[in-house]
Amino acid sequence: MNPLLALALVLAAGLAVARLPLPHLRHRLSLDWGVAAGAPLVLAGVLLGPGLGVLDGGTLRALAPVTALGIGWIGAVFGAQLEWRLLRRIPRRVWALAALQAAAVLLLTVLTAWVLSRSIPALAAAWHPRRPALLTIAAAAMISGPGAVALVARATGVRRSRARALARAALLDTAFGALVFMLALGLYHPRQSFAVGGLALGWAHWVAVAVTASGGVGVLFLWLSRLRADTGALRVDLLGVVLLGSGIGYAADLSPFVVCALATALI
Repeated sequence: MNPLLALALVLAAGLAVARLPLPHLRHRLSLDWGVAAGAPLVLAGVLLGPGLGVLDGGTLRALAPVTALGIGWIGAVFGAQLEWRLLRRIPRRVWALAALQAAAVLLLTVLTAWVLSRSIPALAAAWHPRRPALLTIAAAAMISGPGAVALVARATGVRRSRARALARAALLDTAFGALVFMLALGLYHPRQSFAVGGLALGWAHWVAVAVTASGGVGVLFLWLSRLRADTGALRVDLLGVVLLGSGIGYAADLSPFVVCALATALI
C-alpha cells in the first residue's frame, strides 16, 4: 500500500472516531481507561508500523531524534512528579513494600523470559545480548502509570486518600523500573563498539555518565531560572533543557527518559 494513502486512511479513521457519537459506557468499560493506559499510542504504532507499513526501518531511524525528544519529554513529566516534599511523606514501610514488590516482579519476569528464550530459539536470537534484554523486559513489567492507576481508582469508587496511596505506589513502581532500565543500558553499552575518548566504559561508568548528564541539565535550568525575573519565560527554558537532555541521551546512547527524568527530579 502507498504510504501516503495508508497515512490518509489512518487520519480519516481518527477524525471519524472523534466526530462519531459514542454510546455511554459504564465505568468498568470506559474508554478513558484505555486512553490513560496508552492504548491509542500502541494502536497507532501497530497501524503505522507493522500493520500498514507506513514507517519502515529507514524512516524510523530518520525519525530517531524526534522520538528521542518525545521519550525525553515523557521522562521529564515523570521526573517532575518526584517531589521531595511528596517523597519524604511516604512511610518507610511503604518504600520497603514497593521495593519488595518490584523485586518480586523483576525476578518473576526475568525467570519467565529466560525460560521462554531457552524454549523458543527465535526469542533467544531476538533478545540479544541476553542480560540487558531480560532486564529491559522486567523494567517494562515493573513500570506502572500513576495517572491510569488514579483514574481506575476514582472510577471504581475508591476513597480519595486510598486513590492517592495507589498513585504513589505506582509512582514508586515506575521509579524502580526506571532504575532497572538504566542498569540494563549500563550492561548493554560495554558490548558496543562506541567508546568515550577511545576508552571502553563499563556498566558502572555508563550509569555515572547518565547521572552526571542529568545533573548538568538540571543545574543548567536552575541557573537559568535565577537569571530570569519573568516566570513565564521558564517554560521556554524548560523546553530547552528537555531538548538538551534528550539530545545528550540520543548522542551518547543513554536513555533520554532516564536523563530527563533525573534532571526534572533534581529541578
